[in-house]
Amino acid sequence: MAVAWHLVATTTLVKGARASRSTISLKLLMAVTGILFILYVLLHMYGNLKAFSGHDAYNTYAEHLRTLGEPMLPYGGFLWVMRVVLIVAVVGHIYAAVALWRRAANARQHKYAVKRNVASSLSSRTMRWGGLTLLLFIIWHLINFTIGKVNVAGGPTNDPYQLVVDSFSTWWLTVIYLIAMVTLGLHLHHGTWSAAQTLGWTSTARARARAKALGWVLAIVIAGGFSLVPLFVLFGVID
Repeated sequence: MAVAWHLVATTTLVKGARASRSTISLKLLMAVTGILFILYVLLHMYGNLKAFSGHDAYNTYAEHLRTLGEPMLPYGGFLWVMRVVLIVAVVGHIYAAVALWRRAANARQHKYAVKRNVASSLSSRTMRWGGLTLLLFIIWHLINFTIGKVNVAGGPTNDPYQLVVDSFSTWWLTVIYLIAMVTLGLHLHHGTWSAAQTLGWTSTARARARAKALGWVLAIVIAGGFSLVPLFVLFGVID
C-alpha cells in the first residue's frame, strides 16, 4: 500500500514538474517574442515619423527599405525576411498566450467568490482582449498599407506618403488607429512588466520599480509616437 502511494505521489510530482517547466517555456516564448515586437514597433515608429520631413523624404525611406540588403538580397527581400520573422513570432506569441490562458482556466476548480482582479491594473485586465484587438488591427493595417494598399479616399496607392495622408485625412480611420494605439500602450505597459518578471529582472524592489517605469515609458513613447502622424494629418499640419 505504501509502495503504491509512493508511486502515485512520485508520478504526480513528475507530471507537476513537467507542467511547471512547460509553463516556464511558454512564458519565455511570450517574453522573447514580446521583446522582438517592441524592437520592431520602435523602428516602425521611427519610419512613420519621417512623414514630418515631407513627401520626398518619406518615400525615399520607403524605397530604401525595399533596396536594403542588395545585391545579396533581391529587391524587397529584406522586407520579406522581416515579415517571415514577425509572422513566426506572432504565431508563437499567440500560441503561448492561448496555452497559458487555458492552463490558468483549467487550474481553477471553482469560480472565485470575490473577484481577484480588483487590485490589478487596467492594462493587466485587458491583455487578452487587447491582444485580440491588436491582431485584428494589424490585419487591417497590412491590408491598408502593405498587402492590399487600400486607399479609402480613392486616391493613388503607389505613393506611400500620399496613401498615409489620404488614409488619416479620413476621420473614422484615424479614430480606429488611435483606439488601437491606446490598446497598444496598455499591452506594452503590462507586457513589459511580465517579460521582465519572466526573465528574472524583478528580483528586488528597485528592479521592480525600473520594470514598471520602463513599461510606462515604452507605452507612452511608442503609442504616442505612432499617434502623432495621424493626428497631424487629420488637423492639416501634414498634407
